[in-house]
Amino acid sequence: MSSFAVCLNAVLPLFLVMGLGYIARCTGAISRTDVPKINKWAFKFFMPVMLFYNIYTSDLSAAVQPKLIAYTAACLLVLYGLSFAYVMATEKCDNMRGVMIQGIYRSNFVIMGIPLAAQLVEGADLGAVVILVAVVIPIFNVLAVITLELFNGKKPTVGRMLLDILKNPLIIGIAAGIVVQLSGIKLPTAVESAAGMIGKAASPLMLFLLGAFFEFKGIGTYKKQLATVCIGKLAIVPAIFLTVSVLCGIRGVELAAMIAIFGSPTAVSSFTMTQQMGGDAALAGDIVVFTSALSCVTMFAWALALKSLGMF
Repeated sequence: MSSFAVCLNAVLPLFLVMGLGYIARCTGAISRTDVPKINKWAFKFFMPVMLFYNIYTSDLSAAVQPKLIAYTAACLLVLYGLSFAYVMATEKCDNMRGVMIQGIYRSNFVIMGIPLAAQLVEGADLGAVVILVAVVIPIFNVLAVITLELFNGKKPTVGRMLLDILKNPLIIGIAAGIVVQLSGIKLPTAVESAAGMIGKAASPLMLFLLGAFFEFKGIGTYKKQLATVCIGKLAIVPAIFLTVSVLCGIRGVELAAMIAIFGSPTAVSSFTMTQQMGGDAALAGDIVVFTSALSCVTMFAWALALKSLGMF
């Protein structure tokens, strides 16, 4: 199968499911106001079970790669610094600055990372990708809290941030999977099968809900801000960090994870957090929508370029 066909078959299904969600909302099958409610319980139940199951069924000794973990964490911190400088140089409104910084560095890794890696590198052990979730999510969340509170004139507290990380359902799911793996506990067949069913449903459900969230109304109000974020998020960031990843020798399923971390659209949770912390929620929602819509082209392009070079 050609590189074009492999990448198309890896990326297109993600956006077809999102498209179905958009159609469902447009036809009234689901309302946009219902999406946050469904998304909340999907985040609390489906996603943790998916992460737990992937850890439970992985080779943990191969999944935990200290060099990859350190590399990813370092890149995210550099990315945050670059995003901060980029937005400070291009936007003057403090209420928008925090939202835009978050929109550039924070990706939809959890929802898109695992299915993309599975599609691009068929049959690969996804344990390393799931372990990266435990690294990426806390960094994303801590930096988001610091950024939004900084531009809202508040002071973030270390205790609250640590508590939020420990209470995060995704972190709990990963931790539970690691504990069960290391303890050698064998789940009953029925429980393992149920976890597998829920795990397989998680990504399609989240992608469907993301599509149902789409609403293209903010382009007139936020034209400059959306252009700034989309160019930074979907072109500049992946160009820098995917190039560095290749030069550092990252290949296979780990490189597919890098595409999801540095090339996927802005995380839906960035909109939720902005709502809760008092930023420009309308801009945050539009950033999620527009980066998600445009990433169907850019993610395919990055995947095709790297596949054509024989990187996975």
